[in-house]
Amino acid sequence: QVQLVTSGGGLVQSGGSLRLSCTVSGRIQSFATMDWYRQAPGKQRDLVASITSGGSTNYADSVKGRFTISRDNAKNTVYLQMNSLKPEDTAVYYCHAFRIATMQHYWGRGTQVTVSS
Repeated sequence: QVQLVTSGGGLVQSGGSLRLSCTVSGRIQSFATMDWYRQAPGKQRDLVASITSGGSTNYADSVKGRFTISRDNAKNTVYLQMNSLKPEDTAVYYCHAFRIATMQHYWGRGTQVTVSS
């Protein structure tokens, strides 16, 4: 059973930084992509950033230049470094992994990020 364990959320002032971590109970290389999504109250869950097994990255326009997604294969962990945080970044952040061999999606439990103005 694949598990994604997320951590690193919290409360931060506008302009501050946080780093989210997502550790997978398995070889991270087995996942074609790993992503971070977020969901604000009353809104849909949106893709924030993604990284492929080859290291290619993609970001939502709203976070480009402020957020960085990275992966440490040795630790089976994906990170989301969030800088210059804004109140509109407030949301529950979810880690997601997609295994192309089985076409299965996996989600971690959300972690709350709150940015105060």
